[in-house]
Amino acid sequence: MLSGCMNNTKWNEIRLAMINMTSPPLWKTTSLNGYRSAVDGEWFYHFNAGGYSDIHYLDILTNSVEQHAEVGVILRAIHLPGIETSTGYRIFGYADPTSYVGYLQVDSVNKRPAGLIMEK
Repeated sequence: MLSGCMNNTKWNEIRLAMINMTSPPLWKTTSLNGYRSAVDGEWFYHFNAGGYSDIHYLDILTNSVEQHAEVGVILRAIHLPGIETSTGYRIFGYADPTSYVGYLQVDSVNKRPAGLIMEK
């Protein structure tokens, strides 16, 4: 049994932040039933089509070092459960309740991305 890590407000914060980027990244989702969406780049309509209740995780795919850094700053400011990957970021909609979930954090002293802070 999985536990929810996100709510509609947090998903919408991601969506709006990506819409406001000059060069938004691509994204794809994996649903609770295992369905994997096609890679998409349209955040305004496509990302919230059908709601957010069945998103197991969201993969945000960055295409440059600069875009990766910009997306990282945005996601860390929203304080999301996720991990940094070699292709971008994975944000968890649901997680196993017996596992720790890492939240993307910003180093408040240096105002730069910090490592993952593990929270239960």
